[in-house]
Amino acid sequence: MTSELMTVPARRGRAQRLTKGQSIKIINTHGSQVVDTWCFSAEDPREFMSMEHMRPTLGRLWPRKGDALHTNRRRPILTMVEDTSPGRHDTIMAACDDYRYGLLGCKEYHDNCTDNLKAAMRQIGLEAPEVPQPLNLWMNIPVAPDGSTAWGEPLSKPGDYVVLRAEMDCIVAMSACPQDILPINGKACHPTEAHYQVLG
Repeated sequence: MTSELMTVPARRGRAQRLTKGQSIKIINTHGSQVVDTWCFSAEDPREFMSMEHMRPTLGRLWPRKGDALHTNRRRPILTMVEDTSPGRHDTIMAACDDYRYGLLGCKEYHDNCTDNLKAAMRQIGLEAPEVPQPLNLWMNIPVAPDGSTAWGEPLSKPGDYVVLRAEMDCIVAMSACPQDILPINGKACHPTEAHYQVLG
């Protein structure tokens, strides 16, 4: 049973409950939008998808089709079952926050993924116990041999998607990243909406 197509508005967040065995299809509708993605255990939100625990388990900086995504208790919470994009996602950068935009020169409040996560969880009656480092879908952060990083443009194209299958009852939260200063949402630095569907 596939749900209707749902929107993650530009610069905003949404959260979706999944039962074990259901999947969520997250769509890069316009091709260049980074979607910060979190996942919390429905039984205990203090257990959550953790990039720092996933990286040593996978032995890579970003997950690929077929990979399990692990929690801070080192259990699979999601599995990436499909990825139509070139597969470049980020697992090293923290979610943007108002402090980050201050460092980038903003003098007033700037929409950000940290606040989007909190708002998305509140919309379904929950509180995020903390803001883990997200899986930044389609965010391209090249890493040079000397360890330096750069702000690359997404390698994805319009309509690319990933499908993530729940390995436990969980809550997936997504933020259409509001970054409009660095080119992580494309050369135009113009955040757009993304879409998602629940499968199964």
